[in-house]
This record gives sequence, structure tokens and C-alpha cells, in this order.
Amino acid sequence: MRTPGSRPAPRRAALSLLSAALVAACAPAPARAQDEPFTVKTLRFDTRVGPQGDQRCEVVGDLYVPRSATAATPAPAILTTNGFGGSKDDQAPAARAFARRGYVVLSYSGLGFGGSRCRITLDDPDFDGRAGQQLITFLGGGSAATDGTRIEVVRRDARGSDGRPYEHDPRVGMIGGSYGGQVQFAVAGVDPRLDTIVPQITWNDLSYALAPNNTSLAEGVSAATPGVHKTLWTTLFFSVGLLRGVEYALDDPARLLPCPNFADQACRAKLEMDATGHPSPATVAFARHASVATYLDRVRIPTFLQQGQADTLFNLQESLATYRGLRARGVPVRLFWHRWGHSGGAAPGEIDPAEPERGYETRQSLAWFEHYLKDRGPRPPQDFQFFRDWVDYEGDAGAAYAAAPAYPVGATRTLRLSGTDALVPGGEPVRAGAAAFTTTVASLPTSFTELSALTQSPPVRDLDGTFAAWSTAPLPDDVTSVGVPRLTVRVQAPRSADPAFMPVLFAKLYDVAPDGTVELTHRLISPVRIADPSQPVEIELPGVVHRYRRGHTIRLVLAGGDAAYRGGTVPMAVRVLTDATTPGTLVLPVEGDRGLPTGLEAERAAARTCTSRRTVTFRVPLRRGERITRVETTVDGRRRTVRRGRSLRATVVLAGLPRGTVRVRVRLRTSRDRTITRTGTYRLCARR
Repeated sequence: MRTPGSRPAPRRAALSLLSAALVAACAPAPARAQDEPFTVKTLRFDTRVGPQGDQRCEVVGDLYVPRSATAATPAPAILTTNGFGGSKDDQAPAARAFARRGYVVLSYSGLGFGGSRCRITLDDPDFDGRAGQQLITFLGGGSAATDGTRIEVVRRDARGSDGRPYEHDPRVGMIGGSYGGQVQFAVAGVDPRLDTIVPQITWNDLSYALAPNNTSLAEGVSAATPGVHKTLWTTLFFSVGLLRGVEYALDDPARLLPCPNFADQACRAKLEMDATGHPSPATVAFARHASVATYLDRVRIPTFLQQGQADTLFNLQESLATYRGLRARGVPVRLFWHRWGHSGGAAPGEIDPAEPERGYETRQSLAWFEHYLKDRGPRPPQDFQFFRDWVDYEGDAGAAYAAAPAYPVGATRTLRLSGTDALVPGGEPVRAGAAAFTTTVASLPTSFTELSALTQSPPVRDLDGTFAAWSTAPLPDDVTSVGVPRLTVRVQAPRSADPAFMPVLFAKLYDVAPDGTVELTHRLISPVRIADPSQPVEIELPGVVHRYRRGHTIRLVLAGGDAAYRGGTVPMAVRVLTDATTPGTLVLPVEGDRGLPTGLEAERAAARTCTSRRTVTFRVPLRRGERITRVETTVDGRRRTVRRGRSLRATVVLAGLPRGTVRVRVRLRTSRDRTITRTGTYRLCARR
């Protein structure tokens, strides 16, 4: 028997990120500690990290232990940590919710944040991965916190994900967003004892996330040619990281020099990209070492990927690269495109960390853990679901989701560039043309799309003479696009072997209303650095879930600059050519939700519980002296009869319902003014 990860791994690291939007801003105030069905204790852990395991880092975390968890009745565990700039406290609403549902939860501050020592190493497996690994050992009873605390109440596993037996192997999963999402891959890559992960709004390749190039893609989102520096985002990250370092400088002054609160390579990378507009090979290698793209073959556990549509930091392509890589390796994986991300908030009814059953997405996460950590409930589908912002609904956001067996969905429609300003369907004649524009000196911004992470309120703008545009005729019908559009164009521009002097363009798709109002879906654009303009340039446009309305037009724009990026360093003339023989093409994924069930319908279909007696019982944990004062129950949205007995059970009578699946929701009020909600989907076996 052995504890995994004793062998040193090669050294490197990665770049910088933002915090996840998972704090339950509207969560109810926590009950008094003595009234909760769990205990909470703040602990500190002495971890050893680095390629050789010789760097000491103290980690602070909060341990939540359900009162029902004992050595005789052990419980599974959940490990979670913060997004960039945050702390363990950010995860408290979700941690309390999981603890109430019978999970031991360890919520900790990542290295360099929230009271944990050492500098920010950007979710590098050698540092952040190894720190998480040692917390798993603690959960498995193999080590103690610095105050001597040990626990023996976490359920144990017989074998790791590699099929081998390990000492101190707890049944444990991880959840978290952004920086707290990538660390799950880092831990999974070094520790086969981890059982399942739910990474949210995170990256596949950090070099792409912070300096994307959406052409010359070698694999996934990793490009052969250096990308375009995402200046506003990286500046924000370094500002946040520096402030966190200053905040804890008195306790840990070594964090401030030579690179304030960051691994030394991060400062060199930032200065380099600010100056040149692109990463060097060393910076690319540094960033990729902290990216799951580099070690995806070591991730073998069920993965619930959740990515945000409103996200100019980690776009949908990042999740697709990870999803495809895991599927190709036979790893159970589910892909979920919610609305919220680093650039926008959640839709009503999507997430509720404090009461997971109330939010469609948080309910899916809870069901994932119930199956993979508690061995309860049906196996979650390995499907692809996506939020549709054009669907009207009330309450649960599941009605606005569509569910497909896998990605991609629908079909494709090819439009062709015609002349200097038109997009025409296949079969229509193409006029020859050369659309011309110029890029400015020193990458001065000639277009505005967003102020990254700050606001998306100002209208998008493109300076005349610095872009080219092609538009469709008004659409005769709605066009639904789900996925990644692809553009192929022929460009005339100066050629250079030096990335600093290569043409840099920004591709985007506008939705233009009949009154001229322009919408850039979630302010997403695709920067490209073109190594060889003599060859056709293939560009991945931003992945979206969007409906272009009847009467609107689709406008393709190629611009020479953008205020959120450090573009080309020298001015140059650019021409985009098209003719009937070799027209430029725009391939749109369309009809993405045609014939698909809603998320709620898919949730019902996945239910495997057979209720032959037509009764279901929800067990509700009550605090000492607490009693139920009111029960409201609905079945498929309709009020049903409720019985209450001395056992404090709310029994929903399903008599008279046809055989099939039903969704049951019970809402209880207690004598302590608490509201408790329980939901479930059931398959009826008996005939009516």
C-alpha cells in the first residue's frame, strides 16, 4: 500500500486567472452553529510542494463535518477552493449546503490567497496539485492538521482510478470555478485517489486563454503560432494578485520579491507580452505546464464540465477541447454550457449554492455527487446541455436548456463572401472583390468590444477604415446557432517570420436588427496572428448559443485592432480577397436545438427510481426542538395531497397519475422559520 505522488515530477508552472462567480450573494444568513447538523473548524495544514516536494506551504481551510458522520457511519467528502483573488470563505454557502446533505467538506484557500502561504503558482500540478493531494491524505486519515486534528469519518475506497490500492484513500470529489476549476485537473493529474470532479468556467490551455490565436490550431485550442495578448484581463489578474500579496506581506514578506506574489516566470511573461504583444516559446511552455491540455491523459475520473457562454476569458472552445480529449480516452464526461461566466451573471433559476435543489445547474451537480460519491440515484447522463437565452420560462431554468446526446448538434450552413460586403448562401453567385483596410501603429485600439470583467455596457465600435464587413440579406426565418462557426478567407498582407510583425486581425459576428442595432454575442471575438498570408486562413470564431431573429442580418467583421488586446506592433495594409473560384466561406452550426428535449424533460427521462406503491418519502433533517409547521407539495407543477405523520414525513400521494415520470417538489416551513425544499423525479411502475 502506498500514498500516490511520491515521485518527483518535472518543474514548470503557469499564468494568472480570476475568481469564480459562485458566491451566493442572496444566500440566507447562516443558522447558529449549534443548530446546524454539522460542525465547522478552521484548520491549517503543513504541505510540501514543488517538483522535488521541498517547498513548505501552509494552507488554511475550513472543515465541515456532518454530525451524522462517524467512524461507524462514514460519509463521502468534497474538496473545494476559491477562484483567483478569493479565499475559502467564498465557498462557505456551498460548503454548508453539502454538509447539510451528509458530505464532509474541506474548503481551503489556494496557495497565495486567503491566508494560505506561498506565492501564486497558477494551478501548477507540481505546486497546487500537490497541495490538494496532501489535503486528500488528510481526508483519508493519513495526516493531521498543524493542531493535531485527524479525522476518521470519511468513507474509504479500495482502489484508485488507476486500479491500484492506496493507503488513506477517501471517497472524495472536487467542485469549484475558474482558478478553483483548473486545480481539480491539477489534483486529478497527480492523485488517482480523487474520484470525480466538477470543474466550472476554467481553461484547457492557459497560453490560449491569455494570448489566443484562433488559427493554425494544432490540437484543441493550442496553436502553433503565438497568440495575441489579452491585455485587460492579464492586467486585472496581476493587480488582484499583487494586492493579495501586500495584504499578507507582514506574515509572509518573501512573497513580494522578486515577483510580487507570483511565481517569477509570471512576471517575466507579463512584461514580455506587454512589450511585444505575444508570448515567447518559454512563456507558452510555462503556461501550458499549468494546463490540463498538457496532462489530460492522466485524468481518468468522471468529469462534469460546466462552461459559461458569457465568458471572454475562458470561452466555450476551452471546454470543447477538454471534452473531446476526455471522450477520446473513454473517460465519462458531461458537457454543460450555462449562461453565466466571467463576463456575465447567471440566469434566474440556474444556480443556488445555498439550496442546490432550487437551481437547475446546482441540482445537476448535486445529483452527480450523489451518484459518484454516495452510490445513490441514477447514473447521470453523459450528454451535452446548453442554455438558450431566447426561451421564456418561470422558475427553474431547466426549461431553457436543451439536451443532446453529445456535441456537436444540428447541421451546418455555409455562407460565402461576395464582393466587398456581402454574405450569400451557397448556390447564389459570388462577385469577385477585395475588401481593404489598415491596421494602426503600435497596436492602437481601433475597435471596442468590452472592458474585460468591468463592464459590457458601452456599445461596440469599429473605426472607419480599420475593418471590413460582409452581411447577409435580412433572414427569412430564425437561425439558431449552437457551436463554433468556422471562417476561411484569403488575405493579402506583409509576411514575416517574426511574430511581432505578422498580421493580427480580430474576427467577430454581429447580429444586426432591422433598426441598425448591433449585438455582439457576449462580446466574444477571435484574435488571429497569421504566420503565412499566402495560404488560406482558417479561423475558429467564438463558440456561441445564439438565435438570429427573422428580419435580422448576420454581419461578419474582420478588424485590425481591439481595445482589450495588444495587437500588431506595426501598421499594415490588409486586403481580403474573394471570387467565384475560391470564395471565402463562413460555416455556421445551425438548427442546434431542433427536436431536442428541454433540460427538465431530459432530467425526467434519466430517472430510474420505480415507485410501484405510488408514494415517495422525503426525509428532512430537523434541528433539536424544531418541527414542521407547513408543507406545500407539487407534482408536475400541480398541487397534490399531503399527509404528515408523527415521523415527520411528507408523503406525496400519486394516486390517479398515469404511468410515466413525474417531478415532485416539497417545500416545508419549520417552527424556526426555516424553508426546506426537496425535489425528485420518479418513474411510476403501477398502472393507474
